[in-house]
Amino acid sequence: MQTLSNQQIQDEALRLDRAESGRNQIKATTNFYPDMTIEDAYMIQDAWVNSKLSNGKKVIGHKVGLTSRVMQRVMSINEPDFGVLLDDMYFENGSEIALDQFLDPRIEVELAFILSDDIRPNLSSIDEVLEATEKIVPALELIAARSFRVDPESGYKRTVRDTISDNAANAGVILGGQEIPKSDILTWVPCMMYNNGVIEQSGVSGAILGHPAKSLIWLANKYSEFNRQLKKGDIVLAGSFTAPIIVKGGDQVVADFNQFGKVTCSFK
Repeated sequence: MQTLSNQQIQDEALRLDRAESGRNQIKATTNFYPDMTIEDAYMIQDAWVNSKLSNGKKVIGHKVGLTSRVMQRVMSINEPDFGVLLDDMYFENGSEIALDQFLDPRIEVELAFILSDDIRPNLSSIDEVLEATEKIVPALELIAARSFRVDPESGYKRTVRDTISDNAANAGVILGGQEIPKSDILTWVPCMMYNNGVIEQSGVSGAILGHPAKSLIWLANKYSEFNRQLKKGDIVLAGSFTAPIIVKGGDQVVADFNQFGKVTCSFK
């Protein structure tokens, strides 16, 4: 249910946009509207994304977040969330990324589905997801919080509603080049994530809802509530199967997916 006025939604989208462009973190929206709903949060996200599209940005895909039960319990929710990927978020494998372009930057391990066909709403079959998928590749996601995770003045911790408003903290996506077979191996893709040669995180892809394709099933069904649809050519990040690591200038990140290659980036 929507509790915020249309003007309040537009104002919060503008606050987030100014925080990003001015590289200045702000107080989370729920500081001001503690009773706002998940629906309000997605409306703020939508207003912000639409403002970016009106300024020439293009949608290249979507992300699903909070796909592990551990993270859902931490955030006091019982389902994932989603955000929109834009063309200025794409980085080549091996890119050197300017850290001062992002607020509170962190890196997560992902699998990316590249769609060869539209995915219909009300989807229930892993096979349908795989049939509509051109390829699956290892990936990294760069996340950045435009609002404070913990307010430095009050200690207030932002909620999942704030994360959703913040376009699910989307900031960047880096794709690997080696394809992963559309087979049972999808639940057993391993990754060790190194930062400056030290293993900081490791995991296996089955942590994504038990099967990464289930993430797209959830998203396709959720999008039907918003009159949206996953389209041919979209990049869809299925969700992280490691915790994020904080990055700083000079860091060299390597995500080693064993037989499926490495995805790397560095920060300056």
